Amino acid sequence: MILRIRSRDGTDRITVPDAAAATVGDLQRLIEARATVPVAAQRLSLDPALLLPAPQPPLLADPAAPLASLPLANGSFVYLSYPPGARSAQPPPPRALTAAGSFGKKMTMDDLIARQIRVTRQEAPFCSAASFDRDSANAFQLHVSESLAFAVKRAGFLYGRVDAETKEVLVDFIYEPPQQGSSDVVHLMRDADEEARVDAIADGLGMRRVGFVFTQAVGRKASETGEYTLSNSEVVQAAQLQAEGGIPEWVTAVVKLEVGEDGSADVHFEAFQMSEVCVKLFKDGVLETEIQDSDDPRLSKMRKEVIAGGKDTMEVDNDFFLVPIAAFLDVKADVPTLAACVGHQAEVPEGYRLLIDALAGQT
Repeated sequence: MILRIRSRDGTDRITVPDAAAATVGDLQRLIEARATVPVAAQRLSLDPALLLPAPQPPLLADPAAPLASLPLANGSFVYLSYPPGARSAQPPPPRALTAAGSFGKKMTMDDLIARQIRVTRQEAPFCSAASFDRDSANAFQLHVSESLAFAVKRAGFLYGRVDAETKEVLVDFIYEPPQQGSSDVVHLMRDADEEARVDAIADGLGMRRVGFVFTQAVGRKASETGEYTLSNSEVVQAAQLQAEGGIPEWVTAVVKLEVGEDGSADVHFEAFQMSEVCVKLFKDGVLETEIQDSDDPRLSKMRKEVIAGGKDTMEVDNDFFLVPIAAFLDVKADVPTLAACVGHQAEVPEGYRLLIDALAGQT
């Protein structure tokens, strides 16, 4: 059985030789061997909320628990969290700068600047959570699901409000500009006058542009090097629009169709922010914006050498740039919060209305 181990540093594929007899402890040792994260530092869960800066979900804490007793199948995701710097593979020591001549290479100013660019993970987002209006989110995904069958990408701008105290983004409506989509890219045919009118209407309603949303097509380009969350072209587009957005709480939302082992299909919303480093690389012209057909979609190319994962490189795993945000559209993650609100007679957050309606429709 092959399991996909997703962490804040990317996704690793782990092959479990004898899944019927294997335990959680066996999986932890396989992860240590492949991802170089010591067993003692590992925190595993089947809930993606593990990677969010939020109350932690249930953990796979019993190393003797059989994997067969868990809802796992070939290709299932297991989420891995660990403290910064916990990977046992240490970065190589920095190379000394040498003078020009037979014993070294002459360093140019560009070389020196490039060596100062470090791509690190951003642990916490500037936006505490993203809450979507039920009707707007449902209308957007229904059009993509029923009319486009998730065959091509579709995108839109998110409009709403930012809570000044909690830093939560409340999305009230989605504006879809003229566009042309394929399975891998969506080209926005933006009209400055039309966008100005939309902005004016939003301003009159006490709202503003707060983010960007796009769908992922079921036939998007696969990577030969592993699974990926956002493609290189999606990273470029998201970084560009976040740089243009002008607010630190800017949200990038992704809508995708996930097919289960039993053939059932579910629409999922995920929310991210692009890291400060990613936006800066775009602004400074270091992030390559010209994507070639031969490029690996899992990796973002650089125009100058950067330091990522402790080594000099011209390519960076896209997951390094993603800062996950809690989105109130996930049944497994949000039911406990709803139950707590009911138990304490507290006000239910606005974004859970879609969840409440979905649960009511199942009864």
